[in-house]
Amino acid sequence: MEEVPREILDALRRMHLLDSSAASGERLTGGVSSDIWRIDLPAGPVCVKRALAKLRVAADWRAPVERNLYEARWMQRANAAVPGSAPELLGQDEASGALAMAFLPPETHTLWKAQLRDGRADAGFAARTAAALARIHAATAADATTSAAFPTDAIFYDIRLEPYLVATGKAHPDLADRFRDLVATTQANKRALVHGDVSPKNILCGPEGPVFLDAECAWWGDPAFDIAFCLNHLLLKCLWTPSAWDRFLACFQAMAATYLANVTWESPAALEARAAALLPGLFLARIDGKSPVEYITRDVDRNRVRRVARAYVQNPPDRLQALANAWAEERTQ
Repeated sequence: MEEVPREILDALRRMHLLDSSAASGERLTGGVSSDIWRIDLPAGPVCVKRALAKLRVAADWRAPVERNLYEARWMQRANAAVPGSAPELLGQDEASGALAMAFLPPETHTLWKAQLRDGRADAGFAARTAAALARIHAATAADATTSAAFPTDAIFYDIRLEPYLVATGKAHPDLADRFRDLVATTQANKRALVHGDVSPKNILCGPEGPVFLDAECAWWGDPAFDIAFCLNHLLLKCLWTPSAWDRFLACFQAMAATYLANVTWESPAALEARAAALLPGLFLARIDGKSPVEYITRDVDRNRVRRVARAYVQNPPDRLQALANAWAEERTQ
């Protein structure tokens, strides 16, 4: 147990979750954009997140702390669309950029990233995740009330488009125009409520299904970003746990097929074309953008990603499976 920062205790009091008494807590690991704490209150443990103005990465990456407000709103709307798909929101404090949510114990809610690291790649769970994500997108599509509640274009640019796509275009000047096109297309297709960080590190394997965490990038925008962002991680995990390469690609196929089968708010083919064009850009971004994945450490592996990603950034496919097929061939190289 550690001493809980005074700012977090004060925020809990403003949220009417703590009286004048003290509370013990434990700092949780894994967050680069927030301080995350388990706080033991008289009524039981809660999880508190406080957004950071400067993210914990090597690059100078800053983002407004008011993103925490929109994360809270995303949680409410996600749970309305798919009950249990986000932790229960207990309170939100704009003054400190903190929110409180139900604490989900690791004994019953395993992090999907941990399972994938160990080679436990369940295509059925990938499909359930895709179905839940599509239901959230469908429930919020063309909803003027939700659109008005997420005026976060600037935040999404600062946290996602600039560090992933713009920065990678600068690292590969010959592809800069293509990356600018990806940014423009993503910004132009505002259709549903986007989570913005659908990654295995932000998905719990709960007893009732997937639970999405860390919606700090919540945005009224292009749902193709969410599915491409998650599929990208399934490709990258092949280099982390090569023995599960085929199982990761099976998860990729199950996720893509299930998601597209549940796209009702627009043409599935049109959404797939945007996601397929975006995917190789995100693939390259996790090597040469501002947030490189921590588990790809060998130059030979970085160059494998670059070789495949660059080819498809230059000549974007219109089907998601195209990049998966190219990555499957890379395994034999």
